[in-house]
Amino acid sequence: MMMFAPIRHGCTAMNTPMSQRATARRGSVVVVVVWAVAVAAVLVSATQIVTFRQAVVGRETLARVQARWAARAGMEQMVAIMEFHLENADPDDPMAVVRDMEEHATGTTATGSWDIRHFLDGLEWAGPLDEGAKLNINVATSVQLTNIPNMTPDVVDAIVDWRDADDNVQGLGAESDYYSNRSLGYKPRNGNFRSFAELELVAGAWPQYVRGEDWNLNGRLDPNENDGNKSFPNDKPDGKLDGGWSKFLTATSVQSPMSLSGEEKLPLKGADPESLTKRLGIDADQAKALATYGNQANAKPEALIATPLSQLSTPAGAGGTGGTGSSGGGSGSTGGKTGGGTSGGGSTGGGRGTGGGSSGGMSVSTGGGAQSVSGGAAGGRGATSAGGSSSAGGGSSGRSSSGRSSGGTGGASAVANLTNAQLRAVLRETTADDFTKPVPGRMNINTVPDSVLKEVLEIDPRLADAIIARRRAKPEGITSLADLSDMSGINPTVLTQLATQFDVTSSVYTVTSRGRAASTSAEVEIEAVIDKSQLPAKIISYREQ
Repeated sequence: MMMFAPIRHGCTAMNTPMSQRATARRGSVVVVVVWAVAVAAVLVSATQIVTFRQAVVGRETLARVQARWAARAGMEQMVAIMEFHLENADPDDPMAVVRDMEEHATGTTATGSWDIRHFLDGLEWAGPLDEGAKLNINVATSVQLTNIPNMTPDVVDAIVDWRDADDNVQGLGAESDYYSNRSLGYKPRNGNFRSFAELELVAGAWPQYVRGEDWNLNGRLDPNENDGNKSFPNDKPDGKLDGGWSKFLTATSVQSPMSLSGEEKLPLKGADPESLTKRLGIDADQAKALATYGNQANAKPEALIATPLSQLSTPAGAGGTGGTGSSGGGSGSTGGKTGGGTSGGGSTGGGRGTGGGSSGGMSVSTGGGAQSVSGGAAGGRGATSAGGSSSAGGGSSGRSSSGRSSGGTGGASAVANLTNAQLRAVLRETTADDFTKPVPGRMNINTVPDSVLKEVLEIDPRLADAIIARRRAKPEGITSLADLSDMSGINPTVLTQLATQFDVTSSVYTVTSRGRAASTSAEVEIEAVIDKSQLPAKIISYREQ
């Protein structure tokens, strides 16, 4: 037994270091594995984070693309409606295009939706903004500009200097020297404004007045424009948009060479009587008389509202055969003198003077649309009927209840004055504008807001309220300015003035289409100014945000 004890002891002593080394190796492997797992976890986590972020970015990018095309779909829908109504015009419903665009102001696509709205006169409306609801800054008078809130005389003069063709300073205005001396890097255009934002380049036209609360000039009430002083710009959190001068003025409205019938308007100057007969539904004599008037200087269709065709078609200085307003039926010149003379700038002997036409002592002022009677004929009678006059010696060429003028005792051929339906056709189908270049647009009587009528144009408040009530009474609105003649408080003078500044339709609209993706509610806004005066419709300006 004692012989084997050393051997067992020796074996135990020899195995102890090997066992320790094995244990040490096992501990190192555990540490390496733990570190490897930790590093792998970090790498996996980092990969997941990067991948997640890329997925989020990709999802947001996809959503913005979907929102953008939803907004574009809304804009294209408006363009399609404008072009459809231009091709399929209804002269008895000028507001059809507006109603149609309002009906399609919201819509959906497979991956999103669009919403088209605008603010006008502080109120929100569905559909595009009618630029014809504003006064075109390129034709606004100094008086009209002065009536705009916060518009000072120096800014008014500077606006006139910016758009006129010369370098002569108007009153308190500013021309090239002013801008050059201040190293502004630009000079006055000396031409029409091309955009409303260009107004900010004019001396004294500060952005807070030009833009008001609508800082991005998109015509919509954005969150930062309805939060008081929490974010720029400062505003009133009242749910209304105060657009500053932008709610009164525009630079993009233009007149359309197309009429409400869908055909090109007939130029009054050089018009063919046969074409006038076919288009307007007038007889040959009326067509010849209208063509004669159209070749006179400064001839405009609006003048027919206040002055009968039989008078307007008479060349200046022409006398009436067989006497006009004279007692004995003598020559026109003699009859005019013996019959009591002329007044208001009328020519003697029944001729049409520069200020208006006269017939045997009757004067009709077409410059302001006023009508007056000065003295009768030798027979002592100068009674008028619907703007005309009759005398003892011979008939006058005024507008009578029968719509026809008499040629006097000498038997001159009679020209029937226009009926109301014919006058509507003349105002709708003829023009004195030169469409070889853009013609600044008139205001749309069916969409112009109350503030522009009363504050800027200074129209009598009762008349303005009556016009607004008239257009709201019928869905088609006011179909012709001639239809206002039966309104209380409107005489030929006022109606002629309205006809020179207003139309019953518009050609330019601002579409602010806001697209939203269905997946993430991401939004993209497209603002485009569309000119539908001709086919195809033209995009004047385009902006995405």
